[in-house]
Amino acid sequence: MIKKFRVPFDQKIKLKDYDPDDTDEYKESGDVRDQFKEFNMRMIDLQEVMYAEKKHGLLIILQAMDAGGKDGTIKHVMRGINPQSCRVTSFKIPSDEESSHDFLWRYHKAVPPRGYVGIFNRSHYEDVLVTRVHKLISDKVAKERFNQINEFEELMTENGITILKFYLHISKSEQKARLQERLDNKDKHWKFSKNDLRERSQWDEYMDAFEDVFNNCSTKHAPWYIIPSNHKWFRNLAVAKILVQAMEDMKMSTPKPEEGLEKLVIE
Repeated sequence: MIKKFRVPFDQKIKLKDYDPDDTDEYKESGDVRDQFKEFNMRMIDLQEVMYAEKKHGLLIILQAMDAGGKDGTIKHVMRGINPQSCRVTSFKIPSDEESSHDFLWRYHKAVPPRGYVGIFNRSHYEDVLVTRVHKLISDKVAKERFNQINEFEELMTENGITILKFYLHISKSEQKARLQERLDNKDKHWKFSKNDLRERSQWDEYMDAFEDVFNNCSTKHAPWYIIPSNHKWFRNLAVAKILVQAMEDMKMSTPKPEEGLEKLVIE
């Protein structure tokens, strides 16, 4: 599963070749319930070791079209994770201060320290997605930013931060259904914005922009994963499995205890 959804770093891909309805060998949510629970519990244990060892950090990047499931992924996949060592950062329109710096400045500040898990709900890739679709930057500037992003991510990995980038891939029809659900349910009106419809009208332009991102910024040190996300239960399983594998690959261990603890007596 992991290799299947990882974007290769040495060849070009077409987003249309990735089926958002794909559920691998599974047919329904009940098929993965126990497996997902095991991944979740394993992730909790591994995070505790990461926090204790403080040699590694993990940065999870989530990108998707509106209603793609970023919030839901955080809610379900990261369930049980100790909030003391997990930070979620959502990025909106840059402030005046942020705009006065290079485009990566505000993201660098939010990278988790070693020992922590950091989650970017949207990320520095907005600066080669939204800006490009809305013609705020040229293709030349976008290419320069691809190179800068790759160098930025390589710097992070050389300093002990593992980067995993997930594109939650839904179909246009699935997005319509999810947006309609938000519109029909008054309790979900807070999640709906008229701007979602304006962005939806540029669906094809966004698909082209995402494709360019994958083909320019999926690297050995910071791979992209295109996760089929029409079925939320499979999305959660796939992300959890990739996270657990990445954390196990860190070969972490708890620090050695102080000498002489075995002789102590608590009275």
